[in-house]
Amino acid sequence: MGQRQPLRILVAEDELIVGYDLCDTVSEAGYLVEGPYDDLSSAMLAYQKNKPDIAILDVQLGDGIVYPLAEQMMAEDVQVIFHSGQITPAQVIERFPNATALSKPCPPAEVIHSVQQAAAHH
Repeated sequence: MGQRQPLRILVAEDELIVGYDLCDTVSEAGYLVEGPYDDLSSAMLAYQKNKPDIAILDVQLGDGIVYPLAEQMMAEDVQVIFHSGQITPAQVIERFPNATALSKPCPPAEVIHSVQQAAAHH
């Protein structure tokens, strides 16, 4: 088997410190990271330009709720991990039964675990 390309992960998070932490955590685990994007429009543009394998999305971004983007991603087989402060993981799962939802702040080990699980389904 040849070297597989590392999986690409898009991070959308409107709290920059949290966003950079997430990006560091994920890139240290050997993934390619895009982001952090702090609003829906920039996350959407990045998504259209370069489709990721997995996305870690803050539910509430600077300019709105991330659900429409998440729906588009899921329709195109991107594994989505929600990262939510205001909205509980239970509320997210109610709407997206197949997604993973983490609550903020989330320990790095848990983030990586979720990414590895998403990667296994990819």
